[in-house]
Amino acid sequence: MSIPNTFDLTGKVALVTGASRGIGEAIARLMAAHGAHVIISSRKAEPCEAVAQSIREAGGKASVIPCHVGEMDQIDATFAAIEQQFGRLDILVNNAAANPYFGHISDTDLGAFQKTIDVNIRGYFFMCARGSKLMAKNGGGSIINIASVNGVVPGMLQGIYSISKAAVISMTHAFAKECASMKVRVNAILPGATDTKFASALTTNDAILKVVMAHTPLNRVADPKEMAGAALYLASDAASYTTGTCLNVDGGYLIA
Repeated sequence: MSIPNTFDLTGKVALVTGASRGIGEAIARLMAAHGAHVIISSRKAEPCEAVAQSIREAGGKASVIPCHVGEMDQIDATFAAIEQQFGRLDILVNNAAANPYFGHISDTDLGAFQKTIDVNIRGYFFMCARGSKLMAKNGGGSIINIASVNGVVPGMLQGIYSISKAAVISMTHAFAKECASMKVRVNAILPGATDTKFASALTTNDAILKVVMAHTPLNRVADPKEMAGAALYLASDAASYTTGTCLNVDGGYLIA
């Protein structure tokens, strides 16, 4: 008896932002391994090309479209390029994020505030908006927003970042509700403490990490690869009836 592979992404086109390293890279590699043509995207082309080349050498399909999601003209140019080159988009992973300030919330300056909002809220919003419209032209698709457990329980000394991730959670619900008629599913992943360069302010701060681990039943920091399986599920036919879900991948942090 043949068993259907509901995680097969063959023929799908996937755009993953912030894919030059960390969680985005892990997601891009796993999706490519399951048959998707993955568009590796980040601010700088060179590190994206290194990831894409590695995927191609492993037998996968990958290309590069650089994009700074904090810049509206680059967002528009990215979707124009995708439509021109591929004629479709099936999967969008909004992973690129900004966290320029680590300190007391009352000391947040306007520059750090604006950069965080421009990338994490405005950027995610218009990536979802442009992505859902392109997906709808070809029968639908899946959008996956990488939020954070900080969007539920604000992280210490991570005020504006936590606020922006709470907005991503609400944004996921709003897009899921209104894009369902377009056959576009919209979900989010809420990572806990993960061993990435982006999260190094947390993972290298022994005092804060000790507090986080005390509230993490699995009692360890995640590997970026441990986020990729959740993204594969949400992108695939295995999640065909899943939309508006915020999936905690946090070692139990939010239940502790």
